[in-house]
Amino acid sequence: MQTTYPSRTIANVFVPRTAVNTIILMVGFALLTALAAQIRFHIPGTPVPVTGQTFAVLLAGAALGSRAGAGSQLIYWLMGAVGLPVFAQANGGWEAATGATFGYLFGFIVAAWLVGALAERGQDRSVRSAVPAFLAGNLVIYAFGVPWLMYSVPTIDTIGAALTAGFMPFIAFDAMKIVLAGLALPAAWKLTGRHTTED
Repeated sequence: MQTTYPSRTIANVFVPRTAVNTIILMVGFALLTALAAQIRFHIPGTPVPVTGQTFAVLLAGAALGSRAGAGSQLIYWLMGAVGLPVFAQANGGWEAATGATFGYLFGFIVAAWLVGALAERGQDRSVRSAVPAFLAGNLVIYAFGVPWLMYSVPTIDTIGAALTAGFMPFIAFDAMKIVLAGLALPAAWKLTGRHTTED
């Protein structure tokens, strides 16, 4: 008999689903994304740094679900847009929020929604299904980030140049983050004892 899953995420197992708790979790994951943004280093030839942000984005979606996950990343972007130093290198302000990395930042919101929607269907409960879910979320980030990079940076004026500057250098690092997230969520579900049964 095929197992079906209700719209429940790992956060709801540990924290009662109330409006106040949801807001607290959304702000918490926005702050986690801000913290992960400070784990960074630059690769020559691209204005986009390697950071821990995407790992936090994937976790936010999987842990909170589609709406709250996307909401956490919208809060993160708004925090940066109003000037809080939450982006990479402790940057903030409107120019940073709408600059060369805006496409990636917007992609965070969409990716968190997608991963959350898949998690609500139980795809974060086994490594075999979690890794493809996180891969899909990661690709969504690039689907927005790379075209915006080409639009916003005059020297990156072709799709080939945009892929070289905004996608290719990050593949190995993103693969590691996807695998880590793909292992972490199923492990967390196993700890709850609810990863293979209806709850």
